[in-house]
Amino acid sequence: MDSRLSVFLQRAEHVLARIEPLLPVQRADIDWQQTLAARWHREGRGGYLQPLQISLDLGLADLIGVDQQREQLARNTAQFVRGLPANHALLWGARGTGKSSLVRALLSEHAASGLRLIEIERDQLADLPRLVELLVRLPQRFVLFCDDLSFEAGEGDYRVLKSVLDGSLERAPENVLLYATSNRRHLLPERESDNQNWQRVDGELHPNEAVEDKIALSDRFGLWLSFYPFTQEHFLQVVRHWVAVQAGVAALDWQWSEELEKAAIRWALGRGNRNGRCAYQFARHWVGLRLLERQR
Repeated sequence: MDSRLSVFLQRAEHVLARIEPLLPVQRADIDWQQTLAARWHREGRGGYLQPLQISLDLGLADLIGVDQQREQLARNTAQFVRGLPANHALLWGARGTGKSSLVRALLSEHAASGLRLIEIERDQLADLPRLVELLVRLPQRFVLFCDDLSFEAGEGDYRVLKSVLDGSLERAPENVLLYATSNRRHLLPERESDNQNWQRVDGELHPNEAVEDKIALSDRFGLWLSFYPFTQEHFLQVVRHWVAVQAGVAALDWQWSEELEKAAIRWALGRGNRNGRCAYQFARHWVGLRLLERQR
């Protein structure tokens, strides 16, 4: 009898050794008192939240020249943190103009009041109902952040997102809100062919249903904020700000000069754009060179 039991246990161990790698990993619950941000990962039929180590050194004051957008989203977020009605927000416009930075700066502003940030990829937005279930009973306030949300022609995922937004977030718990950024106002490319079947009824034009279907997706967001390309003056203001910040951290003496201004303009021309990201990168480049010269 003992030999049979021994053989059985050995076979059971072999079976478990083969099955164990296929089982989902047991993950510890996130301590939201210590964790300020996380990223959603899909796993099998479910998913899990991975805690992120983030820095809170970016503040609202670092966002130059987008005062109106900053004030509107800050006001909406303050309402949300205080338990008042607030809207899902779509931040759309030119690349590198501060859309994502604004969302992260708001986390710095309200982290002490219980605001938390969860990043979720566009391809995983269908998991929103599962994610909301994990957050519904928690005391913190969660902004679900989808960066660079857009869909290409022919993709049907945007219809899934529409139903998910209606089905999960429109009736979501009071502690969950969705902020998304996009380079497109309506999240989908609009083709000339979409407008070829317009009809005239009683003197009014009624757009093709394809156009209405696409526009309806962005209508799910109650707050739209537009970000426009920088003028040269705006770009130089942002450059000056970030040079001051970088130089201040490094205790570097500096002065704004015509030479520095021209260097910043050449930097932007070489990259074919003037935006906040470009200004930040130039500031790091210029301050880094000055520090290298000082070390020599």
